[in-house]
Amino acid sequence: MRRRRQAENGDVREEVLTRARSGDDVAFEELVNPYRRELQAHCYRILGSVADAEDAFQESLTAAWKGLAGFEGRASFRTWLYRIATGRCLNMLRATRRSPGGAERVVGQAPDSTRLGEVLWLEPYPDALLGEVLDPTAGPEARYEQRETISLAFITALQVLAPRQRAALILTDVLGFSAREVADMLETTEHAVYGAVKRARATLARQLPTAEPPPLPNSPAEKQVVDRLVRAWEECDTDALVALLTEDAWVRMPPRPGEYRGKEKVERWFATVTFRDGRRYRLLPTRANGQPAFGVYLYSPLRRVAHGIELIVVTLAGKRVSAITLFESGEMARFGLPRSVR
Repeated sequence: MRRRRQAENGDVREEVLTRARSGDDVAFEELVNPYRRELQAHCYRILGSVADAEDAFQESLTAAWKGLAGFEGRASFRTWLYRIATGRCLNMLRATRRSPGGAERVVGQAPDSTRLGEVLWLEPYPDALLGEVLDPTAGPEARYEQRETISLAFITALQVLAPRQRAALILTDVLGFSAREVADMLETTEHAVYGAVKRARATLARQLPTAEPPPLPNSPAEKQVVDRLVRAWEECDTDALVALLTEDAWVRMPPRPGEYRGKEKVERWFATVTFRDGRRYRLLPTRANGQPAFGVYLYSPLRRVAHGIELIVVTLAGKRVSAITLFESGEMARFGLPRSVR
């Protein structure tokens, strides 16, 4: 993973800072607005849950507002905000014991799963919230790196790390802070930061899949693959869908623990669960975690109205699909998707 440092957007203007310290909430908004999107994404990377990330972000803003008198300008205002946000996220992880968010749902003759997932609290992150976090003006290599650091695979792998390792890795390798800056944020030593990052990188190397890079977002190559996927899904064509998969493709369903790996397992899942009983679907496009995503709607028996049943996020590897992650229908509203369509 290559380091990437967001622009500091210049030092805060002293007169704006003075107004904010005197209780001017408009001035405070002016101070924090340039960093709002990236701080929300930072909280999401650490926590893996959009809802938790929003709570941590709001707590961070409250803490920054109350503690503004303590900002002495020895570090940049952005660095100071990241220190507060990181601390709030780590406090939240200490206070919350992560546990399965839902039980295995038994539907049809579901095949035995390959394994039980570890990160059942994972939630998809709407691209609409990313804003300048994904820079559309960046070159192809930079855009790939940016998407990699918000992809579902990367976020899932991060959740396996110990919390402080996770924070240290994100602050150094994703955001480009120096070990000295990170040590100050985490109230530890530079040596401890180096050790935490080294262990985190070793764990990520085992967790992250090795695959072809995905096509660029909204490119003809991406459109070709997702169009074939949508057609196969809406026609309940198991063979066509399986033909799109890599040999080691995954289907995951947080907060349900069952995960399916490999064409044979995935084929059995779709044939016996998703496409059973003459079902018919409609898919509406959106984007999550820098990846193609769709609201999935199941038609009623009369086939006049289709009701939203889940949100899927598709991971591409070259011209193939390497993973499909199915989230419950409650996630759809966050993406502005309707409850039903005709």
